[in-house]
Amino acid sequence: MLDHPAIPWAGLPPLADADRLARVEALRDQLRTRRTCRAFSAAPVPRAIIESAIESAGTAPSGANHQPWHFAVISTPALKAQIRAAAEEEERAFYAGKASAEWLEALGPLGTDADKAYLEIAPWLIVVFAQRRGGIDPSDDRQNYYVNESVGIATGLLLAALHAAQIATLTHTPNPMRFLNRVCARPATEKPVMIVVAGHAAPDATVPLHALRKKPLAQISSWL
Repeated sequence: MLDHPAIPWAGLPPLADADRLARVEALRDQLRTRRTCRAFSAAPVPRAIIESAIESAGTAPSGANHQPWHFAVISTPALKAQIRAAAEEEERAFYAGKASAEWLEALGPLGTDADKAYLEIAPWLIVVFAQRRGGIDPSDDRQNYYVNESVGIATGLLLAALHAAQIATLTHTPNPMRFLNRVCARPATEKPVMIVVAGHAAPDATVPLHALRKKPLAQISSWL
């Protein structure tokens, strides 16, 4: 094995197993209250909260530690309007026939449609980009590895961090999404993955009952 700089594994503070269980159950119970929000208020959210959430996302593991993600954070009304206009154009085509009948049937219980007003109303839009090439240093131009997996984990941590701050979120994936490269001034080597809408829920926001159905442990795990 090649020599490489390293520091000792410091470990984690010792805990009794009962304390470990209490901690993970508390986190589980907090995450169980996470809901996708489709009605936002324009109430402001401090930038520091968004920054800390993105820093949390940046702790995610990644292929070769290349950290192949970029978060373009948008609060400018004009840019949010551009994103809404482009996204709704794609959504109208989706609901008018681009989507299969099976897909539309699956979306039916959620009550979604082509109206994406929240893209303008919510104070923050976080556009998640996956980088095919890069590296740790800004000047690096190397192949990145396990990009989709790495970005997916980072985005999950982002959502968890925002939820911990009691910020409502929604993940939006217009298709195609290449217009986001232009709006966010990102290079063609980056692939837009999703828009994370972040803000406070509107007073009249609701959650479809269908969205409360979560698969139980026995259905999402096997023990070998």
